[in-house]
Amino acid sequence: MKYCYLIGCLSLSALPATAQTKQEKEVSKAVEALRLAMISGKKEDLELITSGKLSYGHSNGKVETKEEFVDNIVSRRSVFVSIDLTEQTISVSGNTAVVRHILSAVTNDGGQPGSVKIKILLVFKKEKGSWKLLARQAVRLA
Repeated sequence: MKYCYLIGCLSLSALPATAQTKQEKEVSKAVEALRLAMISGKKEDLELITSGKLSYGHSNGKVETKEEFVDNIVSRRSVFVSIDLTEQTISVSGNTAVVRHILSAVTNDGGQPGSVKIKILLVFKKEKGSWKLLARQAVRLA
């Protein structure tokens, strides 16, 4: 009997701490759509996932509008060869979602190969039934 209890406790500890809600899953899909759009550089995909009121903050302090963000990627001034996201958390409150993660990327900005590893805060807002990126702020890892 002791062993059954022990096995039961051990199997419960293997379960995830919290399951994602339906809204959190939707936001997670929006984050993935943003990641893929940034890699592909397709204007229509970038415009579809971002809000018209986007405020896009870089780790160097530069802040871009939606138009500037989209143009920098479409024009290939900012090139993401790959993007990996880790340690992601999602918190939804009504029509607003806060996403935090670490972004590791291989870049090729202006033909110069490079890499970046930064912490990201994303704010998504549900607009007409779809999650749109409203704000983004990056900070350098210490």
